[in-house]
Amino acid sequence: MMPAARESLLDAAYAALARRPWPTVRMVDVAAAAGVSRQTLYNEFGSKEGLARALVRREADGYLSGVERALTAHADARDRLVATAEWTAGLARDNALVRAMLTGCWSERLPSPTLSAVPSSSAVPAQRRADGPLPSPGDFVAAVRDRAVAVLSGSGAGRADTADLARSCELVVRLALSCVAAPPGEGGVADLVRGALHRQPGG
Repeated sequence: MMPAARESLLDAAYAALARRPWPTVRMVDVAAAAGVSRQTLYNEFGSKEGLARALVRREADGYLSGVERALTAHADARDRLVATAEWTAGLARDNALVRAMLTGCWSERLPSPTLSAVPSSSAVPAQRRADGPLPSPGDFVAAVRDRAVAVLSGSGAGRADTADLARSCELVVRLALSCVAAPPGEGGVADLVRGALHRQPGG
């Protein structure tokens, strides 16, 4: 099956989820919306649980790709961290799956696949990956923090500097997640992050 068809199925599943709770989303409707047979859908994902895992994996990858873009979009390190925080809070506001993944709060409307790996007999590499472990909120914090440190640390940074940077990066990620749970007021997440970084060593 072509990757484009897999994406079309995932798009159809995501669109269906926006209209109705996941337990009432039917595989036959997802297949029809994507213009493929139900058998093709099952061949690709194995089951509705497999489709859920693939959808969650895709949204996780999309979030982390956006983090990568935010971390390289500006020259100034502080602006990069602000952009990362704004991306995190903004996407979580607009994407219920990303919000659930980042906070660990899964509503009954959403698929909630187990985060541990499940046995996979799929011949589809992308599905075998989706059947592997899915990231927890703590995994996301660590992944974004570590990526930020890797991007922002100069080749000459000492261990102490890197430790300070790691603390600052983790603080930014956790501030962004707090803004997901309790949206900030005027000034938004950017003002909060700039104020917090100003108080950090080297801020």
